[in-house]
Amino acid sequence: MAILTEAEDETKTQSPTPPENKPQSQSQSPFPFWFYFTLIVSLATLIFVSLSLFSTHNDPRSWFLSLPPPLRQHYSDGRTIKVQVNPGESPIEVFVAESGSIHAEKVLIVHGLGLSSYAFRETLKSLDSKGIHGVAIDLPGNGFSDKSRLVIGGGDDGDEIGFVARVKEVYGLIQEKGVFWAFDQMIETGDLPYEEIIRLQKSKRTSLKAIELGSEETARVLGQVIDTLNLAPVHLVLHDSALGLASNWVSENPQIVGSVTLVDSSVSPALPLWVLHIPLIREVLLGFTFGFGKLVSLRCSKEMALSEIEAHRILLRGRSGREAVVGSLKKLNHSFDIAQWSGSDEINGIPMQVIWSRGGSQEWDEEGRRVAEALPKAKFVTHSGSRWPQESKSGELAGYISEFVSLLPRSIKRVSEEPIPENVQKLLDEAKAGGDHHHHHHAHAGYTDAYGLGEELTT
Repeated sequence: MAILTEAEDETKTQSPTPPENKPQSQSQSPFPFWFYFTLIVSLATLIFVSLSLFSTHNDPRSWFLSLPPPLRQHYSDGRTIKVQVNPGESPIEVFVAESGSIHAEKVLIVHGLGLSSYAFRETLKSLDSKGIHGVAIDLPGNGFSDKSRLVIGGGDDGDEIGFVARVKEVYGLIQEKGVFWAFDQMIETGDLPYEEIIRLQKSKRTSLKAIELGSEETARVLGQVIDTLNLAPVHLVLHDSALGLASNWVSENPQIVGSVTLVDSSVSPALPLWVLHIPLIREVLLGFTFGFGKLVSLRCSKEMALSEIEAHRILLRGRSGREAVVGSLKKLNHSFDIAQWSGSDEINGIPMQVIWSRGGSQEWDEEGRRVAEALPKAKFVTHSGSRWPQESKSGELAGYISEFVSLLPRSIKRVSEEPIPENVQKLLDEAKAGGDHHHHHHAHAGYTDAYGLGEELTT
């Protein structure tokens, strides 16, 4: 009986224990939440500070100082001008390289997507030696021209800003409103107040948007560059995919186009830019000279030196260059019909020349024959290089261009007749009234060139 009594006593003493543990677990439940919440906020702070420090090494100044000497020298030899790509947007900077006398025939070289004026630096020197004033442009999104623009304010609701940017906006609003504001919102709604965050942050959101070029945007850029540099009338040299980009401007301005030379021109660029849209592959190709060099030698040129390949890789990779050219590739008119374009009334009277590679693949030879058939009036010549001949065959390329331009009538332009200033008109009237022939002659001659009296023709 004593044993039974002890068992009953032990049972009685142990039975109250479980109820005492429940209130302890309930009272400790808020602490793990705040611990992990504080930990997450701290980690987010550390990540964003690290990202900001990393981004300082990718600003334009740091990027320029990290360039190899040939690229920096090319930039120093050129100049930048302001253009407006789209109405209502802020102007951007476009880089141009020039060589030769401004009084000579003017040739404007327009590169294809993925290239820049740097590819034609030797061609410009060769044109200069042959008495041609050459200009090579970096289309926006390429080379040293602006590749992105700052967008202030939110876009449409469907705009994708990326996961990191979304987290950063959430974190920024929590910093502004305080952690308890976010916690209160979570208690009330049962979820993170993301809609409220979007509404508050959209008005002050800033981001860099890659500049994407289509034929309309390119036409505006070319027009402004030609006007600013006073190149009209101009001989155009369109390389690679530049034909599809510049065709609209040529059609709209045939009166100031002296001639058009197509250098291995096709609807699609020689460099397969679509692969730069694929994650991981694009990092490998643009991150290492070896991978990018293999791509260039396979599709574009087998004669390029490693240093030249590296320069093109750097320009394509830096300052959102990849995003810009991939976006421009999507805007290309892949259904462009060169025969229909050349047969239009606007283009029909423009002298044309086609310079084509004879060292390419069989498919590229067939493409050359197709272009020749579409342009029956064009002069057709072949060069000994690849689809990017400007690097290794710059002298040969410049020779064909200068020879073709020299065979054409010398470019002339009519000076537009401007209103004569009032004080000048007064002098002319007084001279005429006085009947002094000698005075009248000098008064008129002194202002002929300055104000464009009459219809003088100048070279």
